[in-house]
Amino acid sequence: MAYPPAAHPSPPQQPSVKVILTAADVSRVVDRIAHQILEKTQGAADTVLLGIPTRGVPLARRLAARIGTFENIAVPVGVLDITLYRDDLRRNGTRAVGPTQLPSTGIDGKRVVLVDDVLFSGRTVRAALDALGDVGRPASVQLAVLVDRGHRQLPIRADYVGKNIPTSLAENVRVTLAETDGADEVRLFGGTQ
Repeated sequence: MAYPPAAHPSPPQQPSVKVILTAADVSRVVDRIAHQILEKTQGAADTVLLGIPTRGVPLARRLAARIGTFENIAVPVGVLDITLYRDDLRRNGTRAVGPTQLPSTGIDGKRVVLVDDVLFSGRTVRAALDALGDVGRPASVQLAVLVDRGHRQLPIRADYVGKNIPTSLAENVRVTLAETDGADEVRLFGGTQ
């Protein structure tokens, strides 16, 4: 009696990883956003950059440094902690509350540019807007993000976008920065190869 040849199991599928932005790309994108902020804000007059932790903070500092290099002006930078304003606290458990650090000039009557690494559902930005309302009354609020991956759940859009990355909900965008992770890179995880 002849037996059919044994089937060889196929190797397990590995998740696909694609580098979207290299360190050089991140640097160019930050420069481009800094130039766009200068153009859209008439030289960053009365502008304050507020980074949303974690990676929005170093991005805000980089933008301020590049604006300073391009125009020889100091743009105030601060940190806006949104922990207590998130709508997922009940689902995701407790989080450590970080400091909100406003520039000494404050934000009242200023143009505030919120800075974050990835724009996804819009819920982080909504929480930031709520937090912002509790610490001052800016003249206007804009949003700068390194990556916009789509899939908005709220009517929020960025004024300054480094890179639009069409994604599926099964994919993940991972931003690493030298200040927080040791290297600059944006990767897309998901699917199989």
